[in-house]
Amino acid sequence: MSSTRNVPDVSGVTPDGAAWLASAGTYPRSTLSLWGERPGAPLVLPCGVVFDVVSVPAVFGRRMLDRMWEEGPGSGPVAEFRARMLLFAPPGTAQRLPALLEWEEWGARGARTDGVPPLLCHGAGDAVTVPALVPAEPVGPMPAARWLVAPDTRRPWLPGPEVLLWAAVRAARAAVRISIFPPPDRGANVYDVSRRR
Repeated sequence: MSSTRNVPDVSGVTPDGAAWLASAGTYPRSTLSLWGERPGAPLVLPCGVVFDVVSVPAVFGRRMLDRMWEEGPGSGPVAEFRARMLLFAPPGTAQRLPALLEWEEWGARGARTDGVPPLLCHGAGDAVTVPALVPAEPVGPMPAARWLVAPDTRRPWLPGPEVLLWAAVRAARAAVRISIFPPPDRGANVYDVSRRR
């Protein structure tokens, strides 16, 4: 069971949040006009000016989000699209986060074999599909894109690369559960010594 009960329940984007998203595009008024006519339409928006996006597999992203809300500062807008979680971050995060991950030896052989996924960073020159302003019905077997934490202001707080690194490392450690003790000998006799006198 997920422990994201502390994450705000924001199912739709507010008008201020829509204005913030639209400001990422070349023609914000046209974007807002389109959303005014079709609020259920997802759009592709460029990264690198208003926001960058860090994309992670949904399960690992949920672990990161849990850490950010339970032990850290919370998150900015977060969306889910095609079994991936999109964490919105300040511009420049897509450049800085890979260097921090490399410094943490994220790409080490042991990390990959322990099920720690790569984080995909989308910045200047990239674009991402953002969910519709209002929740959409799923089409086919794939769930519809949706906001987990929808934008609600014209200047939302966005977690920087250090916060995302911290959340990823915490989520990876919780998932891997590394022990300094050797595995138990399955054939060994175990005695209850608590009853000794």
